[in-house]
Amino acid sequence: MSHEPDYLALTFSDIEVLPMLDRREFLKKVGSGIFVFVALGDLVLAQDPDGRRQQFRPQAPDDFNAFLRIAEDGGVTCFLGKTEMGQGVYTSMAQLLAEELDVQLDAIEMVMSDTGRCPWDLGTFGSMSIRYVGPTLRKAGAEARAVLLELGAKELGADASKLETVDGEVRVRDQPSRKVSYGALAKGEQIQRVVAGEVTLKEARDHKVIGRSEIARDAVAKVTGQAIYAGDIRRPGMLYARILRPPAHGARRTSLDTRAAAEMDGVRVIEDGDLVAVLHATPDGAAAALGRVRADFEVPESDLDDQNIFEALLADNARGRGLAKAGDLKVGEEAAAHFFDSTFLDGYVAHAPMETHTAVAEVGAESATIWASTQTPFMVRDAVARVLKMEAPKVRIIAPFVGGGFGGKGRSPQADEAARLAQLAGVPVHVEWTREEEFFYDTFRPAAVVKLRSGVDARGRMTAWEFDVYHAGTRGAGQFYDVPHHATTSYGSGWRGGGGPHPFGVGAWRAPANNTNTFARESQIEMMAAAVKTDPLEFRLRNLKDKRMIAVLTAAAERYGWTAQSPAGSRGRGIACGIDAGTYVAMIAEVDVDKNSGQVQVRRVVCAQDMGLVVNPRGARMQAEGCITMGLGYALSEDVRFNGGRIHERNFDTYILPRFSSVPEIEIDLVDTGVPEANGGGEPAIVTVGGAIGNAIYDAVGARLMQMPMTPARVLDALA
Repeated sequence: MSHEPDYLALTFSDIEVLPMLDRREFLKKVGSGIFVFVALGDLVLAQDPDGRRQQFRPQAPDDFNAFLRIAEDGGVTCFLGKTEMGQGVYTSMAQLLAEELDVQLDAIEMVMSDTGRCPWDLGTFGSMSIRYVGPTLRKAGAEARAVLLELGAKELGADASKLETVDGEVRVRDQPSRKVSYGALAKGEQIQRVVAGEVTLKEARDHKVIGRSEIARDAVAKVTGQAIYAGDIRRPGMLYARILRPPAHGARRTSLDTRAAAEMDGVRVIEDGDLVAVLHATPDGAAAALGRVRADFEVPESDLDDQNIFEALLADNARGRGLAKAGDLKVGEEAAAHFFDSTFLDGYVAHAPMETHTAVAEVGAESATIWASTQTPFMVRDAVARVLKMEAPKVRIIAPFVGGGFGGKGRSPQADEAARLAQLAGVPVHVEWTREEEFFYDTFRPAAVVKLRSGVDARGRMTAWEFDVYHAGTRGAGQFYDVPHHATTSYGSGWRGGGGPHPFGVGAWRAPANNTNTFARESQIEMMAAAVKTDPLEFRLRNLKDKRMIAVLTAAAERYGWTAQSPAGSRGRGIACGIDAGTYVAMIAEVDVDKNSGQVQVRRVVCAQDMGLVVNPRGARMQAEGCITMGLGYALSEDVRFNGGRIHERNFDTYILPRFSSVPEIEIDLVDTGVPEANGGGEPAIVTVGGAIGNAIYDAVGARLMQMPMTPARVLDALA
């Protein structure tokens, strides 16, 4: 199976948008109600290191990207193409609507990630849902509320200016007995509105639902096992598939013998070009049949491995792209009392979600339905349509709850496989990658190199900063410290579509590139602070002008109880600051280091973040806690070993994720600096974990680690 570029490596000219929904046909079927349609307009997919927004306009439908309906029973349904995969939008999006509509939260039903019921959406990634779709949904709610006030004025015979909306009713202010429910106003009506132009939203001081901590609306279903995932789907006559896989990326099959498998009771063998699969009514039966398939492969020779990949990255001769520049680096270098020339390394990391890539496909003569674990239902719809040679509107993708994505479920080839097998077999087919397949076909976070040269004068003022990043990507590469002479350059790409020497697929991994870039930047900052014998907190504050960063850094220090005196013995603490998805983060980690074994135990993490408007504080804290816990893995243990196209990490016996015993005491401080817009919450707190832990290790034992993950072996090497 070949790897295609990840979804963000595509240009929007490559994406053919064919909306499933026709508004007129849809309205004929659903009957009465009040409908508000909204279009997202330009989508902002990234920010460059200087904070300038890069706007992209995909060939999105001109008509609408989301809509809501107020039904005759007063219920509000929101149809949205976003996917719920643990980040909490199932709850926070409903809060936004409940706020502007003045209804109880349980009156909102969210219908999401179903290409047959929802309008087109680019996908769920980049911490963009609340940032970019949220304001649009609020406008839809406000527009619907305006319609209800107009209808209420007619129904109650009162001037609209004298009306108010409360708990799903329109009431005459100061005359609570004169009221009418939303459902009554919608009854027998079919009113359509399209949000156009500016809509008046509620002021923050008037919020009752936004800013209120809510338990996730899907929490009970998930903890009791009632939540439905793609792997839970069962269809009449469905067969389970196991697919023959090569031993290495780039391998070519030279022989095949499926006779022993075909002789087994109930087994069907499918051979179609590069696709060889066995089907059975049970997963175990399919697995047993695959074990009887005999195949030989020719594996290309390669000297590339996880040890020399960094040399290959630097030797790739990728063209540099300047991201930021000011002053004169030579002048800054001459002004420095101390100058540093550092190289930081970061290896490949897997997504390792709880739920592996899974899909169930049911394919008929003229249409198909696929239940898939994916972050991009509409992109998958178009890909499956090409596989089946159907028109895209004939293919329906339903993404139930997704058990973790982290950027790895953008391109979802398991849906292609299930659809192809279902079409060939004439029955529904279930494809669920094993953990070994998940590791093998994952698009890894790319290995990367950062070369960093910086200077500081005798007063502890930064004078020069030259930051060159190779094959990680640009996110987080920009520095926010006050440096008069600086330059930032990116070489290569963090995507497979960008080329480079990566021997397998690479792409988005929670806050792409930012973990690597922040680790390098914040490690170098503390190296400079140590050289001028200055407390790292004081050094940062001395070299900062950004008020938001100063605010979160001060808040973290106060919450931690920071003093100039480091902890005694082999315990240390470290700071790291970062910006991601518009959110500012400052983190302090406290660690114990065993000098004999090299083992690092993180004891405490304090994280302060300014994310602007916080829709659900409970959900925001949970996301930050999840980021920190996941970050422990990339910082300390997660590493993909390989030789050429052979991946040696195939399960959790060697690929070490954080365990319960690894998780420290975590404290989250949501800092309010008055920013009115909501910024990202699903990724920012992860970017500072590596830098904070690396600095804490140095504070504890005086060993500076220049490569992640900071495994016990690398700690011992640094100590030596």
